[in-house]
Amino acid sequence: MTNNKIIYQVDSFTDQVFKGNPAGVQFVDHKVDEAGMQQMAMEMNLSETAFITPNGDSYDIRFFTPNTEIPLCGHATLASAHVMYEGGMVQENESIYFNAKGGKLKIDKDSDGIKMVFPKYALNEISVPANFKELVGFEPVAVYESDHWVVAVAEDENSIVNATPMISQLTKNGLGNLLITASSDQKDVDYVVRCFAPASGIDEDPVTGSAQCALVPLWHLRTGKTSFNAIQVSERTGKLKLKLIGENIEIKGEAVTVFKAELK
Repeated sequence: MTNNKIIYQVDSFTDQVFKGNPAGVQFVDHKVDEAGMQQMAMEMNLSETAFITPNGDSYDIRFFTPNTEIPLCGHATLASAHVMYEGGMVQENESIYFNAKGGKLKIDKDSDGIKMVFPKYALNEISVPANFKELVGFEPVAVYESDHWVVAVAEDENSIVNATPMISQLTKNGLGNLLITASSDQKDVDYVVRCFAPASGIDEDPVTGSAQCALVPLWHLRTGKTSFNAIQVSERTGKLKLKLIGENIEIKGEAVTVFKAELK
């Protein structure tokens, strides 16, 4: 029987607590409705909280920011799988199948992380949006639309690290879900990225797994490579290992549990 009173907080895409991207994880039954999930996500006040319900041999998973539901979330999926493997709900040699609104997800664990298979997003190159440099802080060398993201490519890594977007102005200028990325100067790192999603109530997301559904095809297009190491250069930082496999993206990372709490 599902215990609706237990909730976890997990840091994803890191092997250290207080790094990576924190996510809430709660296992719920059908008694918990959408309004209840949204209230819990608001209370947790993390970029995403995942809610998991058993469904035969798979699990339904839903993701909520503090103010809205989203169809797909990488770091909350990783956090959920981490809790299930760590707690023995699933054996380490078994796959986990999640049914998300954004697609069906297959999860596996190996010696150096948890692997998630996500869908690949199509890319459409567009003109540089008006006032982009004024709003974000650099002049991009290319801009793409991909699913709900606008993806801007910078000339160098410093442009990404030093960018200071005008968060309050992004959404009204069509940049409410913005990825900025550049080739990395760091050894064994292929590209860096930062993610701003004020349209979803997130000023800057620390590490964004689902963004790789757009970024991996982009960097494949620009480099011809199919395997990448990426770092999200947010304040908390996070590391991702990535592969392009046909029409899918394999996203691998580590996670650590910060706490397990019981609701009163």
